[in-house]
Amino acid sequence: MTPYRPPTEAPRFLHIDDDLLIVDKPSGLLSVPGRGPDKADCLVSRVQQTFPDALAVHRLDMSTSGLLVMARSETMHSLLSKLFRDRAVDKTYYALVDGLPEHDHGTIDLPLICDWPNRPRQKVDHEIGKPSLTRYRVLRRLPERHESLIELLPVTGRSHQLRVHLASLGHPILGDELYGAHTLSRSPRLMLHAAKIAFVHPSTGQALEFVSEPVFFRSENAQ
Repeated sequence: MTPYRPPTEAPRFLHIDDDLLIVDKPSGLLSVPGRGPDKADCLVSRVQQTFPDALAVHRLDMSTSGLLVMARSETMHSLLSKLFRDRAVDKTYYALVDGLPEHDHGTIDLPLICDWPNRPRQKVDHEIGKPSLTRYRVLRRLPERHESLIELLPVTGRSHQLRVHLASLGHPILGDELYGAHTLSRSPRLMLHAAKIAFVHPSTGQALEFVSEPVFFRSENAQ
């Protein structure tokens, strides 16, 4: 197993108020503490150095970068968690994938369950898997690199959902050591980024939307 070597940069805050925080997590940093003292360093622990009341509402895979919401009280944590359960939070991800998808857009509806003998891997299981739905759109095909930029809109939020769904199409995310190991030589990291998040602020009623553009989405990298 690869040793945990988290990046050193400090958390980047896109929004701070008395109720919640929006934080941009770098790839390679755990969202919450893992098992063992060697995995105590994580986004939550770093944020709590500045905001001791910060609580994780949801999480991203260690290798995934992008936007996370944190609550600043137990009450706000409950309210935000309900928004996620009720699918009242709009999330958009960008991924750089292997290959050139045939269709410009589509829906991936494949039930997922943990592959226990090989955990943390997940797998498609049509008998006992949990319903999992992802909508996607091809933003740009890069035939000279045999790669494509994909926009992903997860309707459900299963573990590794986007990674497994794209791999099931034959287009794994570059740098995915679990579902696209053959792409590791082409990418130093998992090319998956939580780029947009939008919801109504539980306290103020204000519609909030935040955007974080990944490096691999910039036009100069897609010429």
